[in-house]
Amino acid sequence: MLAPGATIGILGGGQLARMLALAGARLGLRTHVFSPVSDDPAFDVCAARTQADFNDETSLAAFAESVDVVTYEFENVPARTAQVLEAHRPVRPNPRALALTQDRLILSRSTTPARLRAPSRSSAATRS
Repeated sequence: MLAPGATIGILGGGQLARMLALAGARLGLRTHVFSPVSDDPAFDVCAARTQADFNDETSLAAFAESVDVVTYEFENVPARTAQVLEAHRPVRPNPRALALTQDRLILSRSTTPARLRAPSRSSAATRS
């Protein structure tokens, strides 16, 4: 549980990050958005912003030092980025979950044991 005044680091600065920043502010939470895109919508409403490439480990380390916890707004943030940040701060959902959601074949296969319905998929390498 985050106390009012805590800072959530958000990877990605699109519409979902903007909504998260606005909702967090109503709860007394600050947000720091990290995105490579200079005109992302969340930059207009966050307490702090970092514009840098997701692979810039120096910028990621500085970002991590300024937040209490890290999350991401969408599954296309590089999993490696989340792994680098996890060495400094908690990342939720964890980087393993992020990596899993990025591979649709593995994601589809991982839902089968839980009896969750998912579209059938096949590896492009096995198609004829």
